[in-house]
Amino acid sequence: MRDLAELARRIVGWAGDGEQVEAYVAWSRDTSVRVYGGDIESLSSAESEGVGVRVVADNRQGFAYAGSLDDDVLAETLAEARDNASFATPDEAVGLAAPDGVEPASLDLWRDELAAMATDDKVSMALELERRVRAGDGRIRQVESSNYGDGMGHVALASTTGVEATYRRTGCFLSVHALAGDADQTQSGSGYSVGRAPDDLDLDEAAEEAVDRAVRLLGATKPRSARLPVVFDRRVTSTLLGVLSGTFSGEAVLKGRSLFADRLGQSVAAPSVTLVDDPTDADAYGASPYDAEGLACRRNALIEDGVLSRFLYDTYSARRSSTSSTASAVRAGFKSGPGVGCRALTLTPGAGSFDDVLRTVGDGLLVQSITGVHSGVNPVSGDFSVGAEGLMIRHGQVAEPIREATIASTLQRMLLEVIAIGGDLEWLPGIAAGVTLAVDGMSLSGA
Repeated sequence: MRDLAELARRIVGWAGDGEQVEAYVAWSRDTSVRVYGGDIESLSSAESEGVGVRVVADNRQGFAYAGSLDDDVLAETLAEARDNASFATPDEAVGLAAPDGVEPASLDLWRDELAAMATDDKVSMALELERRVRAGDGRIRQVESSNYGDGMGHVALASTTGVEATYRRTGCFLSVHALAGDADQTQSGSGYSVGRAPDDLDLDEAAEEAVDRAVRLLGATKPRSARLPVVFDRRVTSTLLGVLSGTFSGEAVLKGRSLFADRLGQSVAAPSVTLVDDPTDADAYGASPYDAEGLACRRNALIEDGVLSRFLYDTYSARRSSTSSTASAVRAGFKSGPGVGCRALTLTPGAGSFDDVLRTVGDGLLVQSITGVHSGVNPVSGDFSVGAEGLMIRHGQVAEPIREATIASTLQRMLLEVIAIGGDLEWLPGIAAGVTLAVDGMSLSGA
């Protein structure tokens, strides 16, 4: 593999007088396997490398990228970014990140064994996962998909402001989607297992989860409408936190698109709620020692004991807001510039188990899956109305399954009405961890 850090420094060394130059050099390799009916349905493996260059001069910023690391291409990319800057609108807030004295966390995120794993072994894992799901219960009618996926990447960044950063990481996962049926209906369920190396993946865990989630919904009926406590299982909580993440962006606040604008220092959630974005947690799937501008990642508490304590910023949004970057710059890759985002968002877990949360609720609804999140949840107004499937809770235990229901409230009210947080933290692919979460006073619309 090429020395990406040396390439980034070389580009920065070509900067002209009065210019700020940043070079973001990246390499990645990804594999995806999907099997169906004991055969390979799709198999893809892709490797890419490239560079993104930003140039800032006279309060104007230009960006260009290329999918090659050849010397002549690097020079052409810098020239294109320089040319783009000359046509940009002047903006006093543009500028590159500068070292802020925060030391990067020591994170071991790379596993050689994933890089050395043969493609046949990856296919075998997906096939074995499908076999175990089919054998898990006689009511499993079909395995719609059984998947193995992985990714590995290496990034180096350098700038004329003195920022230098390099890191690499690996990640892999198993996922499966199963259909269970009886004489009257068919229900679906999915299972996951994630890790940084193949040995971290648990075939039995993923298979048993998919089977259980599908089978336990058989016989589901439309529930009676009510106002009741709702328990979100870990996967649903992860989805909700992902939606909520954008409301903590300093960029969203500047644009008036955050329901938390002008509420710093105010109580916005129950006292039990502490919400943190911490990419320095090595267990987080999105962990990283550096953000996308080369600043050391750090733990950012967004809500502490129910009080809104912080928004997230990259360098640009921080300057516009007259504050400092929280090292929360993210990128989709070398083809884009930085923006603001979460990497490892999580509610601080409570002490109780999943069963403890159910006992705390007593009577209510356990939500196993939701639909219509993108259309039914408004992160600006906070309106919340989504389709839901799950099981009723009777006397602290799961009871009859339900479907064709809608649950509704507002994000603001849901945060204030949190009555229990489980201790069953689980990291999934994506930016947010899952944990069992109980919210009081939600509207259930059914029969």
